[in-house]
Amino acid sequence: MEEVLAKLLPRRPSNVRPCSVWRVTRFVVDCETLLQIAAGEIEVAPGHKLLAPALVRSQALSAVYAAVRRGDISDAEGIARVRRVSSLNVRFLGDRVLQQQAWEVADELGWDTTYDAEYVALATLQADALTPLTATWEVVP
Repeated sequence: MEEVLAKLLPRRPSNVRPCSVWRVTRFVVDCETLLQIAAGEIEVAPGHKLLAPALVRSQALSAVYAAVRRGDISDAEGIARVRRVSSLNVRFLGDRVLQQQAWEVADELGWDTTYDAEYVALATLQADALTPLTATWEVVP
């Protein structure tokens, strides 16, 4: 999988250490990251821009609703979290180019759906870094 993703995502210059941030200003965020930003658990430094596939809004709504149904948070807190997600300065994208790229990524990686592929595609097309908190992606042989 790393070899395939390496072809899809931009490479860091050889003179930059792996732990340093080099001109990274545009981050693709997943649902969990977005919810943690909205909760104030992750702070976004000034100057950085957040991008996400449009589907993340539905994923966030569903995740918050599920938390309310499980009793993890109150109904009022759930509604407040959804409002905070909506108020974040995130550019949500879902155009035809992104969809086509996501299709190609999912096909190349052997994934059954294009959901995760949208994040990889968006990072490939417009971002400097992909920041999922959970790395559950795998390549199907």
